[in-house]
Amino acid sequence: MKWLCLLLLALSFAPGLPAEQSAYLDGKIVNVQDKVKTTVLYYQVNTPVTRDDPYYEIRVQLKDTIYTGIYTPRHAKDLLPAEWIPGADVKVKIEGRRMTLLTPVGNEVDAAIAARAVARAAESVPAVKQ
Repeated sequence: MKWLCLLLLALSFAPGLPAEQSAYLDGKIVNVQDKVKTTVLYYQVNTPVTRDDPYYEIRVQLKDTIYTGIYTPRHAKDLLPAEWIPGADVKVKIEGRRMTLLTPVGNEVDAAIAARAVARAAESVPAVKQ
């Protein structure tokens, strides 16, 4: 009976234990492009009324794989860190079809992975001179 009580007590504390989180890996930014997606809102006298939604295409190299991620900011005026230039180091976490990048100030940027490609020697990013 005592063992059963101890077992139930131990199991009640188990959900409070932190789950194992995948660690951030060191990567290099290959390219960052700001792009625009045009959406038709409605037509007025056969003329489309559109809205431009900005998004970013971020290419990151981890070991021998280049990941292309699509990041859509919450607000149109949100910008990516100025330090994110080709060749810059960045911390990256890959989880399925999502890529999470860590900004220099510690914020996370979530991007959907659009493509994965094997990095060739010609595509490898040189180190940034500081």
